[in-house]
Order: sequence, then structure tokens, then C-alpha cells
Amino acid sequence: MNGTTLSATSAAANSTRTLGLTLLVAVAAVMLLAPFAVYPLFLIKILCFVLFAAAFNLVLGYAGLLSFGHAAFFGGGAYIAAHAAKVWNLPFELAILSGTAFATLIGFIFGAIAIRRHGIYFAMITLALAQMIYFLAVQMPFTGGEDGIQAVPRGYLLGMIDLRNITAMYYTVLGGTVIGLIIIWRAVNSPFGHTLSAIRENETRVTSLGLKPDRYKLIAFTLSAALSGFAGSMKALAFQLASLVDVTWHMSGEVILMTLLGGMGTLIGPIVGATVVVGLEHFLSTSGLPITFIIGLFFVICVMMFRRGVFGELKNLLERRQR
Repeated sequence: MNGTTLSATSAAANSTRTLGLTLLVAVAAVMLLAPFAVYPLFLIKILCFVLFAAAFNLVLGYAGLLSFGHAAFFGGGAYIAAHAAKVWNLPFELAILSGTAFATLIGFIFGAIAIRRHGIYFAMITLALAQMIYFLAVQMPFTGGEDGIQAVPRGYLLGMIDLRNITAMYYTVLGGTVIGLIIIWRAVNSPFGHTLSAIRENETRVTSLGLKPDRYKLIAFTLSAALSGFAGSMKALAFQLASLVDVTWHMSGEVILMTLLGGMGTLIGPIVGATVVVGLEHFLSTSGLPITFIIGLFFVICVMMFRRGVFGELKNLLERRQR
């Protein structure tokens, strides 16, 4: 009987892994050919939010930390990268690294302050800290206030590839997104990732084993902030604009929506959620319909029908069938 149970569990795991790999291969093929059929700048926006949602999922889905302040890292990285490219005249790579480094720094500081609390208290602290970054973005002279930083030069990749070519910019962002997703995949499939999942399930038990949960949560939070800043930096240079939209608390709420819609605690879920939300926003923008209301209604329907998210429910259904 035990052998049968183990065999069924192993088969379910293999089927889930096969499904994930199949979807990844299909998505990779589509994304490589997509700019020949779809406007590349729209695809770039999807890619940036895919990485942002995947980075956020690292703290929510695997560490169990609900942050309402991730817009500070996404938008903060965008502002620093835009300023570095336009004012400091740094090349593309260094501008991206500048934005990522800034997001990593404030992520470490915010995490060190916030992880001392749990649940709603953690969420409210991250929201309050993120609002400080928003206030600075409004008040600091170099941010341009409500106008933001405009006409940001894209520069050249490795000093050779002209990123003013939108197709070249698309494949550059695609490469950056893939690198970010590989980092996340490696993190969650390592002993570090398994420890995060254990902390999410039972932090007291992890502490009793002699581990320090706060240290693991701080590392995960900082890594998530760094990748969020990386996504924001690429978006700012691709769109040649860093604005207050990227640093408002609404952006933090939007990335939560993307993660829950796709399925938190999965690698594919945030990709699905980000694609759906950005796609809805894009196609509804010219319809004259209230975008926020439509997306909210769509989210409610999905939550009622797919409690684990779209991909999460699909994954669970496949596992149940195998058992």
C-alpha cells in the first residue's frame, strides 16, 4: 500500500514537472517569435511585470510574507536607472546595475526593519516605508516630480548593439527576464528555498531545529527587492521614462493581484498572472470601460473559481487525477 502511494505521488510530481517544462518550452518559443507579430514595446511591458511578479512571489508564495511596499523597489530602481543613464551618462549595463543596487540596498533596510513583525503588521510597515520612497520621488529635484524623468537614452548593449532599435531592446529585456527567472528558480529549488517553505508552514518548528528564520526571510526579501529593482530598471530604460506610477502603492497592489491570480507558490503562476493583467489593461485602455472595475470583477470571479490561482488550480487538478 505504501509503495502504491509513493508511486502515485511520484507520478503526480513527474506529471506536474512535465507540465511546467512543456509550458516553459511553449512560452519560450512564443516569446522568441512574438515581436514579429505583436508590438515589441507591449511585450517588453509584459516581460518586466512577469519578472516583478515572480520576484514578489518569492516572498509571498515561498516565505509567506505579504509586502505592500514592493513598488518602492520597482519604482526606485526605475528612477535611479533613468537618472544614471540620462544625467550620469552611464552605459546601459551600469545604469541597470545602479537601479538594481539601489533596490537591493533599500530592500535590505526595509527587510531588517519589517521582518521583526508578522502578518498585517509586517504588511503595514512595508507600506509605510514604501510611502516614504514615494514622498521622496515627489519632492526630490532629480526625479522631476509629477513629470518624472523623461527622454531617457537607451544607449548600447555591450557598446555594440543599438538599443534604439525596439526589436533589439525587446530581446535584451527578454534575456534579462530569463536570467532573473533562472535565479528565482535556482533559489526556490535549493536548500534555501526548502527552508523558506518550511518557515512559511511552521516557523516555530524551524526555530526548534536551530535555524534562524529571520535571517532566511531577510535574504529572501532582499533578493526579491533586487530583482524587482532590476525589472523596474529595464522598464524605465525601455520606455525611456521613470514616473510616479511605478512607485505608488497601487503598483504594490497590482503585483499582489498578478501573483494571486496566477497562483502563488508556483514558478509559472506569476508569469500567467502578469500576462493576463497587463493584457487586460492594454486592451481595455481604448474601450472606454472602467479598467479598474473590470479587472477587479475578473479577479473576484477567478478567486471564486480558482482559489489557488489559474495555474495553481491546474496543477492541483493534475495531481489529484494522478492520485
